[in-house]
Amino acid sequence: MEKATIKFGGLNQAAEANEVPSSRFSFGSVFNQAKEATETPSTLPSVRPVFNQAKEATETPSTLPSVRPVFNQAKEATETPSTLPSVRPLASKKDNKQNKGLFTNTCIALQLLDTPWRSVNWTSESREELMEKVESYTPARGAASEARVLLLGPVAAGKSSFISSVQSVFSGRVLNRAMVGSSASASFTKRLQSFPIRRSGEKSDSGPTALVLCDIMGLGDGDLTGLSLYDALCVIKGHVIEGHQFSAEDPVRSDSMGFIKKPNLKDKIHCVVFVVDATKINTYTKGLSTTFQQLRQNISSLGVHQVALLTHIDEVCTITSQDVSQVYRSRQVQQLIGKAGALLGMATSYIVPVRNYSSQLELNDNMDILLLNAVDHILQYTDLYFQDNVVDYKATN
Repeated sequence: MEKATIKFGGLNQAAEANEVPSSRFSFGSVFNQAKEATETPSTLPSVRPVFNQAKEATETPSTLPSVRPVFNQAKEATETPSTLPSVRPLASKKDNKQNKGLFTNTCIALQLLDTPWRSVNWTSESREELMEKVESYTPARGAASEARVLLLGPVAAGKSSFISSVQSVFSGRVLNRAMVGSSASASFTKRLQSFPIRRSGEKSDSGPTALVLCDIMGLGDGDLTGLSLYDALCVIKGHVIEGHQFSAEDPVRSDSMGFIKKPNLKDKIHCVVFVVDATKINTYTKGLSTTFQQLRQNISSLGVHQVALLTHIDEVCTITSQDVSQVYRSRQVQQLIGKAGALLGMATSYIVPVRNYSSQLELNDNMDILLLNAVDHILQYTDLYFQDNVVDYKATN
């Protein structure tokens, strides 16, 4: 009986063990604890609070510095005056003026040579001496009463302007006796016109000087766009009378009205002056260069010397436009003289720069001196013609 009671009592104790917590390890208690851990707050840190904190961090202002305030500060810095020193106030008006003057002087220094590449005396005494030299000129050996100089060049190169400018120097005021055109595409001068250079002042009563400048139709890229090579040579040989009207469709012929079959020395051209525009040196066509070279070869075969003028120099060099006495220090003018020589097939020693009178109403001594130097240059080579040809001319006449 006692054994049965004990055994039955063990069953009761086991049943009670299922109803009350036991200090021993039980699978049931573990399961229940795990379940309770999911249903009741745990004392261990959970993932949810971390997520909530991250969410709150995006919804509420953070104590850490954010990008937005920095951006706002940068924006305010551009909208409100800065307390830092600005670069602009460092240079005063006086400083700016000095800097501008320094920059201008530097530019001028870069454009000018240290020493002139040709020597010219820019004094009023020199001007008077040059005028006297031209006025007293007579052809060598008394071969002729006057020296005829023909100006050849493209349309609007400045041939007529040069003649008017030289006339102005000796007249004492700006004149436009040689009709000057303004078109760059069509020649204004169509006829052969001769302009004797008159003496200045009281000397004008004693008649003109021995220098005669001849104007003619402008050259083109070929015989159909300007004065033809054949017509130009006819003028130089002395076959064309004064006032002859030139036309590409009607060239000079031996049966043309007034054609001089046996020209005298006084009918011929004694020096040829090529005139080229400094502003167009880089744009003249290859065809025009060929025309120049052909003319030079044929003119040289006639024993006639040639020189050249570079016009419009004031339009290619600012310094020269302000002070023409700086012309032989100008790098730009020196370079263009070289290009003119290549265009014409001529040494640069034959080429001189000039500035013609155009918009001016009064004479300028330095412009006069440059023009008179050009005339003196022309007369030197004109005289060579007389020296070379007078003996032959007298022997055949």
